[in-house]
Amino acid sequence: MKQNYLITGGAGFIGSHLCESLVRSGNHVVAIDDLSTGRLENISHLRPLSNFQFVRENIQNTQVLDRLTSQANIVIHLAAAVGVKLIVQDPVHTIQTNIMGCDVVLKTANRYGCKVMIASTSEVYGKGVQVPFHEDDDRLMGPTVNNRWSYATSKAVDEFMGLAYHRQFGLPVVIMRFFNTVGPRQTGRYGMVVPRFVRQALQAEPITVYGDGQQSRCFADVADVVGAVVKLADNPEAVGQVYNIGTTEEITVLELAERVRQLTHSKSEIQFIPYEDAYAPGFEDMRRRVPSIEKLIALIGYSPKYRLNDILTRVIEYEKQHM
Repeated sequence: MKQNYLITGGAGFIGSHLCESLVRSGNHVVAIDDLSTGRLENISHLRPLSNFQFVRENIQNTQVLDRLTSQANIVIHLAAAVGVKLIVQDPVHTIQTNIMGCDVVLKTANRYGCKVMIASTSEVYGKGVQVPFHEDDDRLMGPTVNNRWSYATSKAVDEFMGLAYHRQFGLPVVIMRFFNTVGPRQTGRYGMVVPRFVRQALQAEPITVYGDGQQSRCFADVADVVGAVVKLADNPEAVGQVYNIGTTEEITVLELAERVRQLTHSKSEIQFIPYEDAYAPGFEDMRRRVPSIEKLIALIGYSPKYRLNDILTRVIEYEKQHM
């Protein structure tokens, strides 16, 4: 069944791939983005299409959001302040954008009874050490004096609000916790590690590893993530639930740097930079970040197609074309 979608943050990395997938399936898609982190070039190939519309506006413009939501069946809320560097450098913007933006989206969607898919993050697990992370695990946050944790907390508030709207008003809400998602069009300017490593390797610059490089992550291809989002949006059993979306192929950041260097045939050296120099004094990081995806597999038969080498190769080819 074809749907009318409103995608907030639709010109961003994940948003643009999601718009592309939905448009190709024959749905009508409206993307709203203020281009603070999104880019017009991400969606330039979609703009001539009759079933796609782009609106350049902040989602906190309630009149515009009301008009667009009134024409939608499903709202996928991706707009947020993202990237560790942005979070550390501009915590007020991070908190206000994430909490107030989600508040406006939920209020407006509730007015028209739209299904709402809220993008959350693996950051909400905080400093938890029991991996893999399950959706109903307890969370361990750092202190409020360390603004590193403001993003995680703001996204947790978004989750609480979304589930509260579902319980109190019956609004169909689904929470999607994205783990490290990578692929073509991702920018490295806000600290995203894969595009940063790839560009450094291709330019024969030092590949800069923050900390000791022994922190580990699991990287999912944006195509697999978008496929999961679309299936969750179509499945009524997902409503009122939280789902991890990612992969379980774990790698340390140092191993990632070495893998990138190998795949690019680069002679770049690997350079270690203390966290306090890369971000801020007292910066804390999650040592391991591994999702449990059993719940997602059980509901939609989720099976990621891309392995890490495939993902890195796709990013390398994209960066070669766009450097």
